[in-house]
Amino acid sequence: MTRARLSAAIIHIAAWLLFMCFPIIFMNQENNFMNSFMEINPWSYIKFSLLYVIIFYLNNYYLFPKLYFHKKYLLYFLSIIALLIIVFMIKPFDQLMALSRHEGPPPISRPHLQKERERPPFPKPDNRHKGFRFDINSLFIFLMVVGIGIALRTIKEWQLTEKRAILAEAEKANAELSFLKAQINPHFLYNTLNNIYTLCITNNERAAESIMKLSHIMRYITDEAETNFVPLQGEIDCINNFIDLQKIRLGKKVNLIYEVTGNPKGHQISPLILMTFIENVFKYGLSNHTETTIEIKIQIEAERIYFFTQNTILEMTNLNERKGLGISNTKQRLEHLYPEKHELKIDDQNKIFTVSLLLIS
Repeated sequence: MTRARLSAAIIHIAAWLLFMCFPIIFMNQENNFMNSFMEINPWSYIKFSLLYVIIFYLNNYYLFPKLYFHKKYLLYFLSIIALLIIVFMIKPFDQLMALSRHEGPPPISRPHLQKERERPPFPKPDNRHKGFRFDINSLFIFLMVVGIGIALRTIKEWQLTEKRAILAEAEKANAELSFLKAQINPHFLYNTLNNIYTLCITNNERAAESIMKLSHIMRYITDEAETNFVPLQGEIDCINNFIDLQKIRLGKKVNLIYEVTGNPKGHQISPLILMTFIENVFKYGLSNHTETTIEIKIQIEAERIYFFTQNTILEMTNLNERKGLGISNTKQRLEHLYPEKHELKIDDQNKIFTVSLLLIS
């Protein structure tokens, strides 16, 4: 038995023990607790308790989940009415009180007590009007037992729904990460291979180094980025390699500013979070005909990571293209992986596209 089930079992047992004290409380209030307990008929007490135990678990584990949650409202309502009629006919509380007072143990002789403190014996119950008596206590206990069962089951189902939603969000985030990898790979891979091909034709010494950097990037994207969080140093290494490969095709009209300050050791980050924005900058912020400026800054502090990118907006790209589907997915991943621990601002003014991201570890 798991710890959760053991705790639930203990709570149920404690609740039923408390419930079984109710008849004693309703007994003659002139008696103390022990006298009231001694007056109760054992078999009637067991039947009284067992009836409500059966009603509780029948409703809690079968009727409510099988009928009500499956939208069989009429059938569930009729089932509750049937149980209510059974309780009305049996009158468990009245029977317990009548039998207990009549068949309870004989009074203990206490000659030293005054006679006026001794109670006369209870008369036998008059059965002539038994069918007309309305046992309000039994019906009240029935409604209380059913109501508590419905409340507990509703709370449990709500908790399960919340848990399923969290798992679904996690699966969605993983699916989006896989999609993001597939999105980055083709676009970046084609451009980089084309650049390396040019280096090889011209016998440039940077060709071998570029191939190695590309290999490190692909390994990070496909293998090391399988978890929700990775060391920040791995993400920065991937960014460094990515920018180095992008520099191969940068013309003289592109001004690149790239800075990393602080110590990444001991920091964790969700993989490809920063890479998505950087890939977006190079994808939509470069031009062979117009002078552009690309600025990328990463500032690492004790419990915070600041990320900043800024690039010139080219006339041929609109806002939706600049933001891209990758950024939309990244926003959702941030909401899932950094709830209330991130601040993302995307600005588009004066022909400058700016991304500012704060991550709190």
